[in-house]
Amino acid sequence: MHMFAAFQSAESRYQQWVAEHYRFLLRSAWALTGSRAVAEDVVQDCFALAWRHRKQLRDPTLARAWLFQIMRRQVQRHRSPEQLLPLHESEEAASVPAPCDGLELRLDVLSAMARLAPIHREVLVLYYFDDMPTQLMAEALEIAPGTVLSRLARARDALRAVLEPPSPGRAPVPAPAPIMAPSVAPSVIALRKV
Repeated sequence: MHMFAAFQSAESRYQQWVAEHYRFLLRSAWALTGSRAVAEDVVQDCFALAWRHRKQLRDPTLARAWLFQIMRRQVQRHRSPEQLLPLHESEEAASVPAPCDGLELRLDVLSAMARLAPIHREVLVLYYFDDMPTQLMAEALEIAPGTVLSRLARARDALRAVLEPPSPGRAPVPAPAPIMAPSVAPSVIALRKV
């Protein structure tokens, strides 16, 4: 009877952990991969690994940052070679809707984010999608807080360059960095600070 109670206790703790962090991890993985199906696989693998290695988490207040680190590594493992290829111009034009208000603006932003380098997407996701403080972002990304701020500034500049059409006197935006396949159904992902 004692072993059954211990199992029940561990299972309920795991369920509570999933309830607390699932939406955050799914939203982040979806924004980083561009695919809900891949994001769901990534999050499932993340929770399995995290639970198996839960004793490595020394400070429970850093659970979200620690889980993001694991999820981020799982995103790298789930990438296939075709997901690392840049978009062709015809695919790019078809995947970027015309600028408008509301949902279409969100679609534009998410489509533009898919064209950014992974280090820029990560910092934008944590800051804008998850409202994560700089110190916690530094923990999640395993970098210094100052590096978070400089990466965030570069990511904003890169996103702005992708979103703004080139003016007649301005050089065109360089070809996009390698990306994940742009199969995002972004209407579910809420942008907060854009």
